[in-house]
Amino acid sequence: MATIELTSELLELPLVHEFTIARGSESVARSVIVRLEWNGITALGESAPIERYAESVASVRAALAAHHMLADPYSFDAQLAGLPPAARCGLDIALHDLIGQDLDRPLYRLLGVERERTPCTSFTLGIAPIAETLAKVRAVGSHPILKIKLGRGNEVETIAAIRDIYTGTIRIDANEGWTPEQSVTLLANLARFDIEFCEQPIPAGTPERLRWIRERSSIPIVTDEDSRDAGDLKALIGCVDGINVKLVKCGGIRGALAMIHTARALGFKIMLGCMVESQILTTAAAHLSPLADWADLDGPFLTAYDPYDGIRYDNGKIVLPRGPGLGVLAKLPA
Repeated sequence: MATIELTSELLELPLVHEFTIARGSESVARSVIVRLEWNGITALGESAPIERYAESVASVRAALAAHHMLADPYSFDAQLAGLPPAARCGLDIALHDLIGQDLDRPLYRLLGVERERTPCTSFTLGIAPIAETLAKVRAVGSHPILKIKLGRGNEVETIAAIRDIYTGTIRIDANEGWTPEQSVTLLANLARFDIEFCEQPIPAGTPERLRWIRERSSIPIVTDEDSRDAGDLKALIGCVDGINVKLVKCGGIRGALAMIHTARALGFKIMLGCMVESQILTTAAAHLSPLADWADLDGPFLTAYDPYDGIRYDNGKIVLPRGPGLGVLAKLPA
C-alpha cells in the first residue's frame, strides 16, 4: 500500500476589516494548511488554532511534523491518535477529503446528510464604534442573520442602533466578557430588541452560573468556550439552551459528530461555528451543517482574499460544493 505524505504550511489571510472581540483584535488571520499525498490524490485540511486554549500555528505544525502516518488512510482513530485538538482537526479534515476523493463522493454523501438542508449562516460583526458598526450593517444589506460581538461596553446602545436600521435576526456573543450580574441586567435590557440567543456571556468553567443567568433571562443562552468537546456537555444540562460546535475545538469532523450526537441526546440545540479561516475549514464544517439548528460559518465573508473556493451563499443559505471530498479547489493564479 502506498505511503501517505503529510506536509503543512502557514496561511495568512488579510481581513476586510480589523476584527475585534472581547479578548482582542486581529487584521490578519493565521491558520495551518495540511496536505496529504496518497495514490495520486492531494487532499486538504486546515486548522485555525485558538490561543485561548494554548494552541498556536507553531504548536500545530510541530505536532504534525512529529506525527507518524500509517499506511491505511481509512484507519481514522489510529491515524489521529495522540494529536492535540487543533492538530487533530487539520489532519482529520484532510483524511476526510482524501477518502472522499478516493471514493469519488462528496463528504456530505459520506456523512449521509442532505445537501439541500443546509441552514442560513449568520454574518458576524466585530466590536467597533457604533457609527462604524452601522456602516457595516448597511454594507451587509439584506443578509438575514447578524451576530454582533459584544463585551466591551455600549452593548444596549449598539444593539438599539442596529435594530433601528436592521429587521433581520440578531444574535449576540459576549465572548466571556460579562459577569453573571452584568449578564442578567444586560439581557433584560436587550430582550426588547428580539435577540435570538446570547453566546457565552461569562468566562467558561462555572456551569452553575450559566444556569443562574438562564433562569433569569428570556433570551436563550448558548455556550462556546464552555463546550469544547463532547465530554463537556453533561455538565451543561439545565444550564444552557444550546452549544457551539467548532471543528478546531473538538478535533475535526469526527469530534464534531460526537458533539452533535451527544448534544441531541441531551436536548441541546446546536450551532456550527468557525474561526476567521479559509474556505477549507469553513467548507468542512458546512458539510455537517444540515445536522445543526444554526450556522455561524461566515469565515469567507471576513477575509479580503482566500486562495481557495468552496461553499457559496444564496442570500445567506449555505450552498455546498458537489465535488468529491470537501469539494474545495485552489484558485488559479491571477
